[in-house]
Amino acid sequence: MKFEYIIFDWDGTVMDSAAKIVACMQKAAELAQIEVPTTAQVEHIIGISLHPAIKQLFSIDDKKADEIATHYKSVFLEQDKIASPLFDKATETLIHLKQSARLAVATGKARRGLERAWKHTNTKHFFELSRCADEAESKPSSDMLVQIIKEWNIEPQQALMVGDTIYDMQMAEKIGMPRVGVSYGVHDKAELLRHKPLSIIDSFDMMKVFV
Repeated sequence: MKFEYIIFDWDGTVMDSAAKIVACMQKAAELAQIEVPTTAQVEHIIGISLHPAIKQLFSIDDKKADEIATHYKSVFLEQDKIASPLFDKATETLIHLKQSARLAVATGKARRGLERAWKHTNTKHFFELSRCADEAESKPSSDMLVQIIKEWNIEPQQALMVGDTIYDMQMAEKIGMPRVGVSYGVHDKAELLRHKPLSIIDSFDMMKVFV
């Protein structure tokens, strides 16, 4: 299938940032004097907006979640002075896609985090629309996608959602939007396949077949 509208998750799909997210969340737990989660445990909640992700990860109340979120933001801002890399061939693939499709981002990052990532990687110009964690309900809600397709004035079936987590697959599945999973992100291929994606791609440049 070919698409004129493609919506990307960011962390773990376009940018190779999972290791940084895991390290920052573990450090935040240390600072909050709470049990430090494993890498796998943190990876499982990547993609959800920060506050609900923290509550789910640690099974804690709002007050403690706020404390950990504050630590996380501070640690991440310090670590993010050196940008995470894009996945291999991401820039050249985005150039190719932009020639035939309109591109957007739906991310669990806050707006300032996405803008910082775009500035570091010089990729903002590829995406005409975006929705962030502080502008919509958290994944797996479909709110981000609904807002984007409303601006594009299209039906869900006309756009393609691309992501590395079950939350990306779920939010597209709920509104009948076609979806593609990526095998190189944080969630297992078998988990992604439960949500009936059109395909699972093993590298970012495999996106070229969809335009």
